[in-house]
Amino acid sequence: MPETILKHTIKTAITLVAFAFAFTLLMTVVYQVTKAPIAESEAAARIALFQQVIPHDRYDNAVLNDTVNIDPSKLLGNKKTSSANIARMNGEPVAIILEAIAHGGYNGDIKLLVAIDSAGIISGVRVIKHTETPGLGDYIDIAKSQWIKLFDVESLTKTTSANWAVTKDGGTFDYMAGATITPRAVIKAVHKALQYFEANKTVLFKEAVKEDETANKVGENGAI
Repeated sequence: MPETILKHTIKTAITLVAFAFAFTLLMTVVYQVTKAPIAESEAAARIALFQQVIPHDRYDNAVLNDTVNIDPSKLLGNKKTSSANIARMNGEPVAIILEAIAHGGYNGDIKLLVAIDSAGIISGVRVIKHTETPGLGDYIDIAKSQWIKLFDVESLTKTTSANWAVTKDGGTFDYMAGATITPRAVIKAVHKALQYFEANKTVLFKEAVKEDETANKVGENGAI
């Protein structure tokens, strides 16, 4: 009897190992087959989003792959090193697409894309992730409202710091009645993104030029 039980246990273990191996192999094959299409789909969605905040005719580079590192910043709300995308025309940086995080949302963080041109003027803002209450928070989503376009052509020069607030608080930005927490968070985050750009634009664009020159050297010589 003990020998029978042992044989049964070994047989069961071998069967489980075989199933585990087959499943792992299957998942590996599926991952390899779907990896490229998923990456292409994500890249296409990202590019489409970029074109919402900065029209394609304003740049001629592969903006998705043209990046500069962004250190953690209280103004942008990023707690880890991230990256920003650089838009260029004829090799010269003309705008930067920053990711900013508003930590004061009603139900959590609100993640934004903020495109700012070399003159410090916003060309577009989009909310790319949020968990705000459906209905009350929907209007920050471009698919459901045009509210986010209030930031188009805004700048620190056009609107003074005191006016970067909802009208209820004495600012210049409209909001939906009964829902002020969400727009307050977004307005504050966009304002801080402009402040970040103003304080760092020289370094950001200088680094962008350096990285572009490095890419050119690699392209021309095959090595740096």
